[in-house]
Amino acid sequence: MSDTIEFLEEKLAKIRAGKASPKLLDDIRVMYYGNPSPLNSVATVLVPDAKTIMITPWEKKILKDIEKAILDSNIGITPESNGENIRLTLPPLTEERRKQLAKQVKAEAENAKVAIRNARKTANDQLKKATNDSISEDQAKDGEKEVQKIHDDFIKKIDAVYAVKEKEIMTV
Repeated sequence: MSDTIEFLEEKLAKIRAGKASPKLLDDIRVMYYGNPSPLNSVATVLVPDAKTIMITPWEKKILKDIEKAILDSNIGITPESNGENIRLTLPPLTEERRKQLAKQVKAEAENAKVAIRNARKTANDQLKKATNDSISEDQAKDGEKEVQKIHDDFIKKIDAVYAVKEKEIMTV
């Protein structure tokens, strides 16, 4: 269940909320000596201000490859190159785009809740199986109550993470 929360936080960090973050570029792969490599392993990624991401490649010859990878990605930002580095300027989000991103965040939170419920079901199934083998029914019931309590705590954490991200997206 903890892994689900971590995964959700990583997933939400990659969703653009109006301010620049190097995490936006985590999924971008650049062809480097014939191998797709993560952008941050072939260039330095800096955020000089809230609306700009600066990418400085370690080798000038891969500048065009980085530009192509950014254009091919689905982040929706056009790179600007000056021959030495690439600047990504994040445009302000429109109201429609904010709502679209809020829906995407809600869908990610729902997926995380489903994963938590599946973990609860697995734990309860294991308790039922153990009831037949080694523990009493009372211990199994106590275990199920404990699993439910843990489940409820993690659902609250997901709701809190979702609320913070939604507020961040909807703030103009």
